Amino acid sequence: MRTSLFLLAGLLLAGASFILGRLFQQTYPQAASWATFLFIALWFALAGANLVAGVTKAGYTVTEELPIFLLLFGIPALIMVLLRWKFF
Repeated sequence: MRTSLFLLAGLLLAGASFILGRLFQQTYPQAASWATFLFIALWFALAGANLVAGVTKAGYTVTEELPIFLLLFGIPALIMVLLRWKFF
């Protein structure tokens, strides 16, 4: 359940970043690139914090948590890059 909620949060954050990039693109042409870059950096940090919490607090090993990290980081980051490529 926690993984699906974390994934949903990533998708919502990607959507919000996409919308902000589109809103500011008229006045600042690099807004889409900055929104994509900042989303990926922020999401990497949040997914990494989730990995650290899973290892330290939940007692999982890094090898058990790494596929979850890749799933949680990869899907929203890939969607954001695809949105950037397709719509900007």
